[in-house]
Amino acid sequence: MWRGLYRMKTKRSDGIRAVAAELFAKHGYGAVGVADLGEAVGLGRGALYYHISSKEDLLYDISSHYVQLLIDDGRNIIARELDPVERIRLLSRAMIGAVYNHRAAMTVCFREIHGLSGDRYRNVNQLHQDYQQLWADTVSMGVAQGKFRSIEKVAIKGLMGMFFYSFLWLNPEGPQTADEIGDIFSDLILHALVPWEK
Repeated sequence: MWRGLYRMKTKRSDGIRAVAAELFAKHGYGAVGVADLGEAVGLGRGALYYHISSKEDLLYDISSHYVQLLIDDGRNIIARELDPVERIRLLSRAMIGAVYNHRAAMTVCFREIHGLSGDRYRNVNQLHQDYQQLWADTVSMGVAQGKFRSIEKVAIKGLMGMFFYSFLWLNPEGPQTADEIGDIFSDLILHALVPWEK
């Protein structure tokens, strides 16, 4: 279900990717040099470049992989759940669960995309759009069934922003589980989508 886009060569690369995500999330992509990454994983420059093509490729691998996971999970939800209300609930749980379980990587996905250039940036940006479209399609289905009111496209972006920036405050060690937070978010969204009385 959750296939990856990684092109790296060895199992050691998984550890490098995880450390890179932590460093990029903590300090920002631009503030982390290849030497910093090499020191953090205990590899010299030559050994490090055996596992990665470049720092930007590493950022691309992290960003594209984790957004693709969201897309794959979202498509699976849509394929098995026909009710748009339940889709919203499941999509919400999946999104918060991803941030909850992969906070550093998701921080990189949502905050560091502008460190990418050219086709890398365009590809990851398109993945973000593809994921947003899953939500837009779900809302459109609910509108067609009379369960939701129609909302502007920019409102969908606002709803997505609520999820995307949860990395700023979400605490896996806090009192609420990912599913509980996902349900709170979905309740908020569903209340916002209730059709207005005429």
